Amino acid sequence: MDESGLGPQHFDVAVDWRDDIVVVTVSGELDLVTAPQLSESISLVLGKSPAALVIDLTDVGFLASAGMSLLASTHQQLGEKASFAVVADGPATGRPLALVGLDQLFGIYATVDEALTALDAGKS
Repeated sequence: MDESGLGPQHFDVAVDWRDDIVVVTVSGELDLVTAPQLSESISLVLGKSPAALVIDLTDVGFLASAGMSLLASTHQQLGEKASFAVVADGPATGRPLALVGLDQLFGIYATVDEALTALDAGKS
């Protein structure tokens, strides 16, 4: 087992439907190498026309610009079709998103429950 961190990195995307809201949970490092995998998963779920999309970055240890670009383009792609929220709390994810101003573009929440509550409130 390669412990140096230079071997194949752990990266996983899990999709969880909650009625008409889809939560895409990402774990590992979100960078140039792994962003296409997340992009593919997002495209697949958007094909099913969810009312809202939540991207959960709680288990992401490193968020590169490629990951942030993907979040921004996903938000743009959704437009008025669906609500969008990101769960990112802490220095690895929340801070970079705020530094580049993405927190002004879409909602960033500390937990999936907070995001779901905010999206529910936005529907009414």
